Amino acid sequence: MNEHDRALLGAAARGDAAAVRAALDAGAGIGARDERGRTALLIAAADDHVDAAGVLVAAGADPNAQDERNDSAWLVTGVTGSVAMMRTLLPAGPDLTVRNRFGGIALIPAAERGHVAYVRALLHETDIDVDHVNDLGWTALLEAVILGDGGPAHEEIIELLITAGASPALPDGDGVTALEHAERRGFGRIAGLLRAVR
Repeated sequence: MNEHDRALLGAAARGDAAAVRAALDAGAGIGARDERGRTALLIAAADDHVDAAGVLVAAGADPNAQDERNDSAWLVTGVTGSVAMMRTLLPAGPDLTVRNRFGGIALIPAAERGHVAYVRALLHETDIDVDHVNDLGWTALLEAVILGDGGPAHEEIIELLITAGASPALPDGDGVTALEHAERRGFGRIAGLLRAVR
């Protein structure tokens, strides 16, 4: 890795948009990667450095470039729940079908983690597949019930997913539906929401 690439990756990690621009102007490669295979855009996205990411997107950075863990700048927004970063990356044309190491798309970790604003924005501003099934056999709806805490954030996410057309009838790999999981976990309100659309 040359000094310009190193400067670019360091600037992205600090969120220093001016230094990102300077490194690119000096000849840093937009696709330069660190020892973990992360691009500058992925590094900026992971730490929610929106201004730095904006400079990188304007320079043509790839939101779909994946590191050795299969993370990408786009996928990591589902983990952080950053609506601002999601919107910064949208003009770069992210591939909504890119999968993380669990075979999931950005919607699934966002639903699990209770990122209400992000899930709402993602459903309203993209045509992401609400019924995508990951390698565990879970959709976003299933993951929100199975790994969620049953609280208000997850209740709202369940409502958003149902309104967006998610199918409560899709079972997990063991044939257990989201409703059955909700009943087993004592999530009464979520069970009610799921029961209403059967």
